[in-house]
Amino acid sequence: MDGSTPSLDDLRLALSLFRDPILCAVVAGAVLGYLSVLVILRRMVFVTAALTQSAGLGVALAFWLGIHLGVALPPTAGALGASLIAAVALTVTGQRLHLSRETGLAAVWLFGGAGAVLVGSRITQEAHDVNAILFGSAVLVRPLDLWLVVGVGLVVLTGIVVARPALIFAGFDRDGARVQGVSVRGLELGFLVGLTAMVSVCTRALGALPVFAFAVLPGATALLAAPRLRLAFPLALVAGASSGGLGYLLAFFLDTPVGATQAALALALALGAVPLRLVRGEAVGGDG
Repeated sequence: MDGSTPSLDDLRLALSLFRDPILCAVVAGAVLGYLSVLVILRRMVFVTAALTQSAGLGVALAFWLGIHLGVALPPTAGALGASLIAAVALTVTGQRLHLSRETGLAAVWLFGGAGAVLVGSRITQEAHDVNAILFGSAVLVRPLDLWLVVGVGLVVLTGIVVARPALIFAGFDRDGARVQGVSVRGLELGFLVGLTAMVSVCTRALGALPVFAFAVLPGATALLAAPRLRLAFPLALVAGASSGGLGYLLAFFLDTPVGATQAALALALALGAVPLRLVRGEAVGGDG
């Protein structure tokens, strides 16, 4: 774009040229936004950061294996495998090595981020730019990536909607949930697997930075703005979808990096919700 005020024709052109990337960003933002409420309530923000960094490393490794060793590993499979390994590592550091949660999170996050940069430096830049893996590009989204995001998103969102009351109950009162016969460990494992799967497919399509933003900031926006917890979930879904779709359009019209623009818009929405909380001056209700 030349910096002039965008016209209706410009908007139609953007929607026509980048339909799949915009749709992919909307779906990813919506599903991750919904999950982000639980991510915040369950204090898993930095778990999500570690998973997204690990997914980025998995994508980079898949490209490196294909370019240098001729091993045809789908990048999405690389992202999922690396994220699952990271999830297991986080569990092991706490249960087996008796390290603090923060230590394990820092180690996995640093390993994923540093590994992605190191592996990316060995990838032919014309073929695959590591910056797109880490910070997001989404200029072109392959049909397979779009369908994976949509398919995995539908499965994960459906499962979380069904399990949401139990997840909230177990998150606030683990002992009470066990007394009521709720499988707390099974719920936690299911949520972690669903989050990991969604983060993996979205990181391959959009990049680690916007995915992390979608998995945290819409939830913050909703918890600040919604007067009741049950309203926070649909509000977070809308905030995430808006950050993905409108962020892409803003990047097109302003000629700015896509992933950073989407993340900045998600942050702007969260900051915009702060006055609502200050004016209301009340905590979010727990009527999930």
